[in-house]
Amino acid sequence: MIADRLACLRRQLPEGVELTAVSKFHPVEALREAYDAGQRIFGESRVQEITSKIEAMPDDTVWHFIGHLQTNKVRRLLSTRRIALIESVDTDRLLRAIDDESLRLGIVTRVLLQVHVAREETKFGFSPDELIEFFTSGAFESLRATHICGLMAMASNTDDTARVADDFRRVAALMADIQHLRPDLRGFDTLSMGMSHDYPLAIAAGANLVRIGSLIFGDRV
Repeated sequence: MIADRLACLRRQLPEGVELTAVSKFHPVEALREAYDAGQRIFGESRVQEITSKIEAMPDDTVWHFIGHLQTNKVRRLLSTRRIALIESVDTDRLLRAIDDESLRLGIVTRVLLQVHVAREETKFGFSPDELIEFFTSGAFESLRATHICGLMAMASNTDDTARVADDFRRVAALMADIQHLRPDLRGFDTLSMGMSHDYPLAIAAGANLVRIGSLIFGDRV
């Protein structure tokens, strides 16, 4: 039962750690069962899927976009006016597209910048050095309708828990470095790391938002 899995998971999450229930590829009925058990934040990775689920779920559902977002899909995503957080902004070009579209719509979009620390070249995101330069230069100050709330990362896809823990610690250290560099940043306090197989390591490193799917919903449909 989804409700039982959620209850078990919540007991393991420390106070102050939020849960994004990764509902991508699962039917609305599964989301509704989680909703009825008290879950409100859901994470989706495809624009077409999230827009259809937004229409099918209650209005107080909180939606996070967690997948690789193409710039040509930004308008469709933001036009829903229901996206609470885009966790996966992985290029400056995408960030600027989100800002332009948010300004056009008259909304403020909350985002996380995705950091690439994993071994796999296929993963997306900014390098730590790119983010240090971005914040040192004050490039974020030109954003008009976008609020950068923190960082998101995925660890290397490996059974080597020491490597995974090190990946998470690197991202947490990067976040601390940015906060030290730019003490004028406001609301830069969300660190989204950890999935079903590694979330305890992410929390130990300092994550305060975890993205968990299979432990709640079972294997993807």
